[in-house]
Amino acid sequence: MQKRILSVALLVALSGGAVQAQKKAPKQPAYTPAKERLQAFEKRQQLDQNSLVRNVAFRNVGPTVQSGRITDLDVNPKDPTNFYAAYASGGLWRTNNNGISFEPIFDNEAVMTIGDIAVDWNNNQTIWIGTGESNSSRSSYSGVGVYKSTDGGKTWQHMGLDDTHHIGRIVLHPTDPNTVWVAAVGHLYSPNKDRGIYKTTDGGKTWKKTLYIDDNTGAIDLVIDPKNPNNVYAAMWHRERRAWDFVEGGKTSGIHKSTDGGNTWTRVTTEGSGFPTSDGVGRIGLDIHPGNPNIIYAFLDNQELRQVEKKEPKAGELQKEQFKGMTTEAFLALNDKDLNSFLDNNRFPSRYTAKTVKADVKSGKIKPAALAEYLVDPLAVTTEASVKGAELYRSDDAGKTWKKTHEKPIDDMYSSYGYYFGVVRVAPYNPDKVYLLGVPLLTSDDGGKTFRNIEGDNVHSDHQALWVSPDKPGYVINGNDGGLNITYDDGKTWAIANTPSVGQFYAVAVDMEKPYNIYGGLQDNGTWYGPSNYQFSSAWTQNGRYPYQRLGGGDGMMVQVDFRDNNTVYLGSQYGNYARVDKRTGQRVSVKPTHELGETPLRFNWESPIHLSRHNQDILYFGSNKFHRSMKKGEEMQTLSGDLTNGGLKGDVGFGTLTSIDESPLKFGLLYTGSDDGAVHVSKDGGYNWENISKKLPQHMWVSTIVASNHSENRVYASLNGYRWDDFTPYLYVSEDNGRKWERLGTNLPAEAINVIKEDPKNANLLYVGTDHGLYISLDRGKTFMQMRNGMPAVSVHDVVVHPRDNDLIVGTHGRSIYIANVEHLQQLTPEIQNQKLHLFAFQPTNYNPRWGQSWGAWGEPAESSLEIPYYTAQAGTAIIRIKTDKGQLLKELKDEHERGLNYVGYNFSVDEANAKAYETAMNGSKKDGEETVKVEAANNKVIYLQPGKYTVEVETADGGKATSEFTLKAPERRSRS
Repeated sequence: MQKRILSVALLVALSGGAVQAQKKAPKQPAYTPAKERLQAFEKRQQLDQNSLVRNVAFRNVGPTVQSGRITDLDVNPKDPTNFYAAYASGGLWRTNNNGISFEPIFDNEAVMTIGDIAVDWNNNQTIWIGTGESNSSRSSYSGVGVYKSTDGGKTWQHMGLDDTHHIGRIVLHPTDPNTVWVAAVGHLYSPNKDRGIYKTTDGGKTWKKTLYIDDNTGAIDLVIDPKNPNNVYAAMWHRERRAWDFVEGGKTSGIHKSTDGGNTWTRVTTEGSGFPTSDGVGRIGLDIHPGNPNIIYAFLDNQELRQVEKKEPKAGELQKEQFKGMTTEAFLALNDKDLNSFLDNNRFPSRYTAKTVKADVKSGKIKPAALAEYLVDPLAVTTEASVKGAELYRSDDAGKTWKKTHEKPIDDMYSSYGYYFGVVRVAPYNPDKVYLLGVPLLTSDDGGKTFRNIEGDNVHSDHQALWVSPDKPGYVINGNDGGLNITYDDGKTWAIANTPSVGQFYAVAVDMEKPYNIYGGLQDNGTWYGPSNYQFSSAWTQNGRYPYQRLGGGDGMMVQVDFRDNNTVYLGSQYGNYARVDKRTGQRVSVKPTHELGETPLRFNWESPIHLSRHNQDILYFGSNKFHRSMKKGEEMQTLSGDLTNGGLKGDVGFGTLTSIDESPLKFGLLYTGSDDGAVHVSKDGGYNWENISKKLPQHMWVSTIVASNHSENRVYASLNGYRWDDFTPYLYVSEDNGRKWERLGTNLPAEAINVIKEDPKNANLLYVGTDHGLYISLDRGKTFMQMRNGMPAVSVHDVVVHPRDNDLIVGTHGRSIYIANVEHLQQLTPEIQNQKLHLFAFQPTNYNPRWGQSWGAWGEPAESSLEIPYYTAQAGTAIIRIKTDKGQLLKELKDEHERGLNYVGYNFSVDEANAKAYETAMNGSKKDGEETVKVEAANNKVIYLQPGKYTVEVETADGGKATSEFTLKAPERRSRS
């Protein structure tokens, strides 16, 4: 991604041509006020309490080894085996055994996204959390201020600063637990005043904003002098992000100092200080040396452009600028070898050769200028020069003057992605020992003059957090986009500590194997697949094969699987770089469409949409800003449409792209697309002709999903997402006439941006909606929703899939990996069943195990099993559950305090001792002469178990409801004795 630093006039000069007229950016809509977001949290809790499905349990199915993005670490200085890890969207986790295992302690508040944490290690029951990741990423979720726990994370109190959205740092006073400073970055996608430095002296009851510059400049970092807490340093950052553009720096960025404990401030990075002061000053990370607090390091993302090194082309080497204005005659006179070299060097598709291009120019099909235009997106703001990027500055006089520590550029550290990084750490034991965190992890032993990369095996790139031991040189804990790493020898060897299930999935898919596999693309962690019956265990390290396997790299995106062989997989990474992969052989074939000479370059979304037709799985659909189709498994991709967006906007972020494609399961060729700038289109002829159907929908919103109904050919659902406006309204719509008219759905949903809407394949009334804070279901086709979260925290849900055979709901979260819940009983919750007092669902046959109650060896746990008894009740109350023989003999009686809605009672196939004798008599009463009698007796664990046979479950509720259902306990199959 190139950054916009140059003026338009200078861009024209560099490019050698005119800049196209820019479409006017839409007016900034109102962002969702903090009050409404906190009310949304209350509504979410109500939708959980009143849910008919709150007893439907989720199970987490990983994966864990690839982990997810860390944002902060806080380590006990006296016992480093005890530390906290904060994840960007996966909550707060604690370990007391040096990362061997973790427990989550921040799963049930208004948000799970974390910018920074601070632990009072003098009283380690006190923990502060600043919510809202400070990285300015595509999925950096907004927080709601500050939380505090005084009981080690058992309970949390919301301490205000509600509308800060993103918090860069929390700093605790070293001796006064009531004094705390907060560096608030502020809104990511909208200007606001709630940014800057805040201070409390009463433990968070009240806050005072002591440093504020303007509505686009927030505080990204903060450090204090440990010997004199009156000396406080703050890094201010000017940033403006929109869906199509990102301004990463400005003159208001810089370092400020307070000498009165953060009450008043003075800018110290002024002209003449030695620190840059231009418009290119971007994000700044700070650290102070505790032994000599006059030494301060500042890690700058310098967005100033480097000087362009003008290189004279080699003899015969062609440059794209030469083709602008070139005549046909001059073009045809070019040397074929030189022209072919130009085509190769600029990665033109192989179908273009000097011979074919000259023929097209000669015939008038294209002009020579088309070769230059082929390489340039007119909407993309680019520069000929790269930015300076990462720079380290040091002050030895408490911030009065600064000096860059290195002469050579720190290349391949930030590039144009400095907004994503910004951490520097100085070793407490040596002021010249410095660590820099960016794409690689660098260290310096000479105060920043020279650096070396200390990444190694097991270490992911993109480094976000670092703890350096104060008394053991080389002992470092590192947090990155791939989780946690620990080294004791300064990076020569690393251990990995990735047991939490915190993967950040963008999309999930399934195949039809038995058991089926789950596929998914993750943020910065590629594409993985694994078995749906996965259970977390570290035992895989003994057999050497983790249950999940990696299929692709980069940022994993959408996945499609050919059900005919469960082996052909379509997957990819950012900006449309997709491939068809053969799982068995590993062979991969690129399937990315390209534009033709004479056409404007295609625009691809970060998560470009693909869709495999279920009518004919040789057909792959692909979205750039246009619609593409291949009839040959991704090869020979055809462009069937013009621009299906609203045209995009000029900027330095890819925009004006398709985000969603779907085809009606009921009619081949009935297709829908949605775009990031709010356009929705329909085609009824396989993609040849398109109609815009979004004029009556909210404008300028990101179309997160467009979904054709499984049950009605004319029905289509659309979810729109205002996240990139800081608008968290749940925009959800349905059309019954292919988009001519739209009806608003989900009016009782909380103010949470919607990422996905899916319709159940078996129940037309059952809808699933994933938002930034969880999963909601509707049983009345979207009129009302309830929450579904048993076993799943309030994490962002990016994608959901219902397995068509196994009736499992697979939920891809952006922060806690994948969850599965069986929704067979939800699918049966018709209005007729909901109107009954009581409904008992049917049972599947269960296999009897003669080893129930016994263990393998003296120290093993006895084998056990359980029958889940599912029933629905219209009212909460008490139910009596009786297990009987098929002849009516009572064997077991259970009592259940049930809720309104679905209920599940576990039954362990046991017989009450008082009923055992009668059960034995009943079992033997029907035996014929010579048949072996059954002895009913307790197993080793003193439990009497059912024998194979047919049984009845009877449920009776206090309000008069009564229902029965049979189940079969199947005998083990025996070998034939013939």
